[in-house]
Amino acid sequence: MVKTERKLKFLNYFSYGITDFIGAGAFALTSAWLLYFYTTFCGLTLIEASSIFALARIVDAVASPTMGFITDNFHKTRLGRRFGRRKFFLLISIPLVICYSFIWLSGFSYLYYLTTYIMFEVVYTMILIPYDTLAAEMTSNFKIRAKLTSARMYCAQFSAFLAAFLPGRLINALGKESANSFLYAGIIFTCIFVVVLFMVYNFTWERSLKEIEMLEAESDTDKTKLNFWQNVEKIYIDLITTLRIQTFRAHLGVYIGGYLAQDTFNAVFTYFIVFALFKDAVLASNLLALMYIFQLAGVAIATYVTVRVNPGLAFRIVSFLFMISIFGYLAVYGFGGSEISLYVVSAIAGLGRGGINFIPWNNYTFVPDVDEIVSGDRREGVFAGFMSFLRKASQALAIFVVGVILQENHFVSGVKVQSPESLTAIVIVLVTVPLVFLMIGIFSSYKFKITNATHAILKNEIARVKNGGLKSDVDTETRQVIEAMTGWKYENLWGNNPVGYRNWVRYNAKKKQDKNEIITKII
Repeated sequence: MVKTERKLKFLNYFSYGITDFIGAGAFALTSAWLLYFYTTFCGLTLIEASSIFALARIVDAVASPTMGFITDNFHKTRLGRRFGRRKFFLLISIPLVICYSFIWLSGFSYLYYLTTYIMFEVVYTMILIPYDTLAAEMTSNFKIRAKLTSARMYCAQFSAFLAAFLPGRLINALGKESANSFLYAGIIFTCIFVVVLFMVYNFTWERSLKEIEMLEAESDTDKTKLNFWQNVEKIYIDLITTLRIQTFRAHLGVYIGGYLAQDTFNAVFTYFIVFALFKDAVLASNLLALMYIFQLAGVAIATYVTVRVNPGLAFRIVSFLFMISIFGYLAVYGFGGSEISLYVVSAIAGLGRGGINFIPWNNYTFVPDVDEIVSGDRREGVFAGFMSFLRKASQALAIFVVGVILQENHFVSGVKVQSPESLTAIVIVLVTVPLVFLMIGIFSSYKFKITNATHAILKNEIARVKNGGLKSDVDTETRQVIEAMTGWKYENLWGNNPVGYRNWVRYNAKKKQDKNEIITKII
């Protein structure tokens, strides 16, 4: 079965891309300001504030993989058939996303902030996991997917710019001591979230029910109905076995390396500007805003190199730019410098960070294609669930670690002048931790083998076998390319392996049977 491609218009690209206002915008506002808001205006200690992010990940360890499983199978329900297995959840999230505003209210207890943050995280999961599957379902074309990711990243960088710029303007208007600056920013973003959810629901599409049913009919997997505990087991085995795919492992290295570098940087950046450099929060807002403006150019650089050459080289180039900026901030701290030098360094950081944001999400859209030839199934929801969990876990880990380090080095919430130990800790976190994670991403980028040419080979081979071609007729070049992408010998592809729950069950049953036959022969 060959997929009929629908032509994408500007409105489709825009509606798909602008939805990352919820992903990047919420993340930018949260990572840059929420820890600062909790410790400055809500009376929470750094440990209390950072623990909120860590505890939310415990909930997400269940929510994200479960949501991935549900969206992959929701077409079997009446609601899924009517509204779409992915888009149903985008629709019902429109009223639920209002809970984002509640996060930014001051004057409440630790339990209130923990509860409201977890509420938003659950809604966020309901949105981002279905959304993350759409690019792979809207088109199979390498360049069009890259353009969709570019649209997403351009909108993401603008939303991140707004998340950095808006609080500074509100702080100027309402005063540095007013917590309402962050509440109004949260309300504005909530209104934007409602609009973009309406647009993505109406102007994007997912794989049709007919196509899903044809793909399921083509699969040779056992369709025996599973009980509740088998479904629970399936969720986590599906999740864990994604790591058996070489392309996904390489992608995760790039993704985690690049995003953890940024998350730790974001978590401590405002503290660095305010306490280590003795500037105010308005300058921190301005620097972040400029950084996000230049991230737009960084997306353009990464898009060009990704399409023209390969994603691995693109990641290495933009990572190098981010590294230069990190050393620039260190130089300003150590040797002094004007505000102009901070703006220059922030612009360079933006060029690097824009590409670091773009490349992993562009790479991710091709992972389900590699998985299809390995497992024999289309499992976009499984990978989206894993990605969503890792994304939020990385941010939570970064914020929690930063909170613990600063707390252990005598950082005191609500105090304008911090101890020399805490200032040193801020600088070390800003510099060394992002550099370590960037090196992990660079190393992994050499192992990511998907390019325009290799993806075309993969698509052609999937189409050849689905159209009745014999697996034994694979040519040498195709075999080598696909084995490099999958990490499996060609003979072990198409479900002849333990990747995916049903393959895992069948594979282990066969191993047990073979073992019993050997024992019987010995006896």
